[in-house]
Amino acid sequence: MSEALQGACALDALEPCRIHRRETNGEGASPSRSNGAKDDPAPQRPAQPPASQDALWGAVASMMLGVFGLVTAEFLPASLLTPMARDLGVTEGLTGQAVTATATVALITSLLVVTLTRRIDRRVVLLAFSVLLIVSNLLVASAASLASLILGRVLLGMALGGFWTMSAATVMRLVPEGLVPRALSILFSGVSAATVFAAPFGSYVGDSAGWRAVFLMAAGLGVLALVVQFATLPRMEPRGHARLRTLAEVLARPGIGVGMIAVTLVFTGHFAFFTYIRPFLETVTGVGVSTMSAILLGFGIANLLGTFLGGFLLERSLRLTLAAMPLLMGALGLVLAGLGSAPFADTVLIALWGLAFGAVPVAWTAWITRAVPDETESGGALIVAVVQLAIAMGAAGGGVIFDINGATGVFIAAGLVLLLAVLPILAGVRARQVAVAA
Repeated sequence: MSEALQGACALDALEPCRIHRRETNGEGASPSRSNGAKDDPAPQRPAQPPASQDALWGAVASMMLGVFGLVTAEFLPASLLTPMARDLGVTEGLTGQAVTATATVALITSLLVVTLTRRIDRRVVLLAFSVLLIVSNLLVASAASLASLILGRVLLGMALGGFWTMSAATVMRLVPEGLVPRALSILFSGVSAATVFAAPFGSYVGDSAGWRAVFLMAAGLGVLALVVQFATLPRMEPRGHARLRTLAEVLARPGIGVGMIAVTLVFTGHFAFFTYIRPFLETVTGVGVSTMSAILLGFGIANLLGTFLGGFLLERSLRLTLAAMPLLMGALGLVLAGLGSAPFADTVLIALWGLAFGAVPVAWTAWITRAVPDETESGGALIVAVVQLAIAMGAAGGGVIFDINGATGVFIAAGLVLLLAVLPILAGVRARQVAVAA
């Protein structure tokens, strides 16, 4: 889900990222320029920065820790699905619906959080989401049934959708404008670290200490983030007037709807694959926990390298990058499904999948900032919401297919969905700015 924001300001070419602090009203959707002067807020006091430079960068680091804790908790079920299902006495497909619950709630929260909290100090809101992260992991660690597991993951969805929606705008208020790119790179490094860390850590520690111990450790990460945030985040008054109608106005622009369909297909295919990667490695590839942890670590490292690959490719062709990555991933999914037990080949192919997907969030973030440069935050909110919808669809659909046809069926379906995503990208996704009437 959360990956869709990774690399948002990694490219110097993306000037709209630097415009945020001048044009946005804080977190969430920024008001449309067509709304008129009557909608513009009165002159506001500048953000209240921490008293010292150390406290300022400490606050940025605390936001990074929050992102790291949230994304780690989000990704853990991918490496723990089998023992969780066995312990709770349900199928892997049903257990995978916990991922669906997280993504569905994160989708709703990302759209509503700024409006619902528009009068509350941003520091208080962010601390509340960190508390939800801790409670969520504790509930999951103590879950005695699928229902209690899903309840814990619902709370994670609230924390994930809310914190992510507000994180970039908050970081922009913590540092001078010239330091915003550096601060955002620190924030997004939490995503990269979680991508490398979560799956292999969950697999390895879950095998030695049990999956519940892994979620207790994830709760500990949340406590660390909360303590640092409490100590370093300054008070930040809410800014502006968040409106849901701005999202609808952006979605109605030429080419945006088609792009969102493509985003949905790409992330649905990926998360069907990723949610059920452990059952595939166990039942099809036939590897043990140690080898599986190594394969997942390779996936995470390749995914991190893919973010840099995305920046390199975007300098040459945005549309080519948007189309080539799902095309490669779709082909890899079908090949993996057809190979059977081939540990070395599966290791290489899964790493290639991670490399390809690493470029996907960067590419789609670049696309939305270029397509709607006057409403980059509203466009970003749409991307977050659509990605969470896709995660829910991928986990839910993958669970149904897994219970009918196993992990191989899931990988075939994921590959076909990714290949299907290439069609709207080539047919209707615009790689240039959409002209908007003043």
